[in-house]
Amino acid sequence: MSEKRARIYLSPPHMGGRERELLLDAFDSGWLAPLGPHVDGFEREMATRVGVKDAAALSSGTASLHLALHMLGIGPGDRVIAPTLTFIATVTPVIHLGAEVVLVDSCKESWNIDPQGLADELRESAEAGCLPKAVISVDLYGQCADYDAIEELCAKYEVPLIEDAAESLGASYGGRAAGSFGAMSVLSFNGNKIITTSGGGMLLSDREEWVVRARKLASQAKEPVAHYEHLEVGFNYRMSNVLAAMGRGQLETLDEHLQARRRHNGAYRDGLGGLPGVDFMPLDPRGEPNHWLTCVTIDPARFGADRETIRLHLETLNIESRAVWKPMHLQPALKGVRCRGGEVSESLFERGLCLPSGSGMSDADRDSVVAAIQACHRNVNSSQVSMS
Repeated sequence: MSEKRARIYLSPPHMGGRERELLLDAFDSGWLAPLGPHVDGFEREMATRVGVKDAAALSSGTASLHLALHMLGIGPGDRVIAPTLTFIATVTPVIHLGAEVVLVDSCKESWNIDPQGLADELRESAEAGCLPKAVISVDLYGQCADYDAIEELCAKYEVPLIEDAAESLGASYGGRAAGSFGAMSVLSFNGNKIITTSGGGMLLSDREEWVVRARKLASQAKEPVAHYEHLEVGFNYRMSNVLAAMGRGQLETLDEHLQARRRHNGAYRDGLGGLPGVDFMPLDPRGEPNHWLTCVTIDPARFGADRETIRLHLETLNIESRAVWKPMHLQPALKGVRCRGGEVSESLFERGLCLPSGSGMSDADRDSVVAAIQACHRNVNSSQVSMS
């Protein structure tokens, strides 16, 4: 009886640089709690990498987004526009603040928020005299949104833009790095992201006063006096020095992680692109994605099987894959939230599949994924032929 194949995960953490060395340095230094020299270094190095003036290392990408919205004064009675095709963490901070989220469908050209839908929503809001307090864009699966259109629209209506770059570190658009768009941007260093601190995030901005304020609010809003003085209520959102040490080691190998994920994406396109009914996430020629996850759509009429059949077949081989994000307007927890459009994102959820894309994945494991999908196509179609 053959041994079960080691599991091929969707996007597991990938260590391999100086992470252990820097973690031990943090441990031996005694700087174990939040704040410390590695936090300062991580913030400085990430701001330089992205090309912004300052950054605040925080406990998660969600916390970073919450702080960005909080600093814009968003609360009950306000509205925030966000894409419907995203992870729920994009919109939960809006809801926690008591504001209303308005969702906009994806565009077929990149799967990101539809600029025309956003334009229509902003125009109608302006005509009704109730412009939103912010727009959140998401760089889906590591590809930047259409910032030519989005930044122009937000400037026209004077609505602040927050870039949710949780999935797009290392990507670019129009020569600018992901994380450099909008009034503020947020990154995630969750375990499945392109670099990880096991958990953590960052808020970035060219407006240094906002980052300074974010640091204060994230440290329980303590005043700089000898005793504990609080003129406002803050949060416990700062990153620990230990996790920041890991992040610095990860950042040193970011380019290697990018090369690996882009190599996997190219191999998937070579191996699966010729199969009938298999299409890849479209690429915007104005940008360079990081290919955090390689995503395909499956047309069951042409392929011979639907997305879920393929996912379950891969699971029998101990290969993890996952449907693309379920749109927010279909989530039971967000029932009743208004969405402009929705047909594109609904179709992508029904047909879309995310394939294993980790930077530490071997070429042999990736080729096993390709072979499994090819075999699924052959087996389904041969059985149909035998039945006819």
